[in-house]
Amino acid sequence: MSNTLVREPRWPAFVTMIADACIYLALPDRLSVGPRWLLLGIILVLLVPIVFTYQRGHQNITRALTFIANGALTLALMGSLVLLVQGLPQHSYAPGKLLRSASALWITNVLVFALWYWKLDAGGPLQRDRIGSARNSSFLFPQMLQRGPSEAWSPNFLDYLFLAFNTSTAFSPTDTAVLSRWAKVLVMTQSLISLLIVVLLAARAVNIL
Repeated sequence: MSNTLVREPRWPAFVTMIADACIYLALPDRLSVGPRWLLLGIILVLLVPIVFTYQRGHQNITRALTFIANGALTLALMGSLVLLVQGLPQHSYAPGKLLRSASALWITNVLVFALWYWKLDAGGPLQRDRIGSARNSSFLFPQMLQRGPSEAWSPNFLDYLFLAFNTSTAFSPTDTAVLSRWAKVLVMTQSLISLLIVVLLAARAVNIL
């Protein structure tokens, strides 16, 4: 296996952070934790030093700032989900607005957990870059079983996005085995949020009909 450091591109994760914050703008004011533009502002402000410190090689600072950005996205998701649950018994949302809001939260759920899987698995992207593979991965991807010991393979952000999408749609990681306890907790949490959104929509639809 070559010792050459091959860096995984970071831009897909950065674009996902911005997309996540932009989707948050689609929520009505009563489902937003604070002004709707605040989350996008926080992400844009954090991305500047994240990119700068990454290019300068200050990996510890980049890692800390990325955790803060992911944390802000997660808190916004959880807060909006709580507000959605609180407002449903009072029929506070018109059917069309409810569908749009729930869809936005469902997509946000996928993107937020994809970012966490990507950032935490096997020590994060920097550690995966250094060893050239995901030997200590908390997820057993099918590609890891198809290659010999001399053929290194490491997941990129798209692989974690696919994992998060499957978890939200099938309520399980489908073709990828979850190995570590922290990963199992995250997968269960994501599945629970996705299931809650679907159940809320179904209950509201039955009530409307």
